[in-house]
Amino acid sequence: MHFNQMVPKFLKMSVLLALLSAGLLFTGCEQKQQAPPPRSLPQVTTLTVETQKVVLTTELPGRTAPFRVAEIRPQVSGLILQRLFTEGSDVKAGQVLYQIDPAPFQATLNNSLAALGRAEATLPSIKARAERYRDLLTDKAVSQQEYDDAAAALIQVEADIRYYQATLETARINLGYTKVTAPISGRIGRSRVTEGAIVTAYQPLALATIQQLDPIYVDVPQSTTELLYLQRRLQDGRLQNQGADRNKVKLILEDNSAYTSAGELQFRDVTVDPTTGSVILRVVFANPQSMLLPGMFVRAVINEGVKEQAILVPQQVVSRDPKGNPLALIVTAENKVQLRRLTIDRALGNKWLVASGLAPGDRVIVEGRQRVRPGAEVKVVLPKASGSAPDAKQNTVPTSHKSNK
Repeated sequence: MHFNQMVPKFLKMSVLLALLSAGLLFTGCEQKQQAPPPRSLPQVTTLTVETQKVVLTTELPGRTAPFRVAEIRPQVSGLILQRLFTEGSDVKAGQVLYQIDPAPFQATLNNSLAALGRAEATLPSIKARAERYRDLLTDKAVSQQEYDDAAAALIQVEADIRYYQATLETARINLGYTKVTAPISGRIGRSRVTEGAIVTAYQPLALATIQQLDPIYVDVPQSTTELLYLQRRLQDGRLQNQGADRNKVKLILEDNSAYTSAGELQFRDVTVDPTTGSVILRVVFANPQSMLLPGMFVRAVINEGVKEQAILVPQQVVSRDPKGNPLALIVTAENKVQLRRLTIDRALGNKWLVASGLAPGDRVIVEGRQRVRPGAEVKVVLPKASGSAPDAKQNTVPTSHKSNK
């Protein structure tokens, strides 16, 4: 009885174990039959490189210099009676600046005038005697010696008259020099002498200095290396001249503000400074408001030329290797990542001007570069509507660009 009761319980447990084993086996078969999920490709955003026309400029430091400079020095010696200008004011050419005591020069003039009058007073009688002696000589009424003496006296008086005329002219000139005038128009600086000072003719110390500020020069040094590089690119055809605008120069002041009017490149110096290896470029700017003063530090933006087939890429798409060489990642036609080594010409705003390494039609990775490696397959997606870089919002580089190097 007890054995019979035990048998059904054993059978129940056996059935349960068999069912449990079958369920586990079925579950394992289902897991083996399920396919693995597909591998997701990294997503990147690209921009397509295109060529465009770019005006290349060079920004060089320089200093302003007056258009003309005149150092005022006396041409006669004497005592300064008056200073007839206000220091720091604008003066006109011919304006009297200093008055030297004219009394001694007026006396010299009067003396020369009197001497000339005395010589001219004796001329008629001596001339008449010489003419009478010439007539009497034909009749043998006077000797040859008497006639020669009369003719010599006439020549002497005429020479004295010319001498006193020259002396009188010199006295007039020296009297005029007692009024020290401005040789040019411009702004005059401080006076180095006051009333009562004794000055000498052509002394080393200038009484004052006049500087013409409108127009004004800006002298800009340019290294011969840059000059040769620019000439070579023009000769090779990589840059084109801009015609009438190629000599126009813009100016940036010390506070980083732009000067209102453009200047004109006047000339390049023909001599290289051996200490700096540079030549001086002289630019002329209009300065009607006298905003530019001599000696100011400025930056000149000089046009180099036009690059017709320029390639510009945003700076964020270019990375650097440990040696500092520029690199970029592009997506090939097979949607695989490829590493390109670039040669950078210069920075133009927030972009790089690429000299070599990229070609029109290349797709440069803008976003997602951190998640990919060269040779990996990627999926190119459109840029996000917000939060993306400004340059990644479109598939091409902007067609206009202004250099602010």
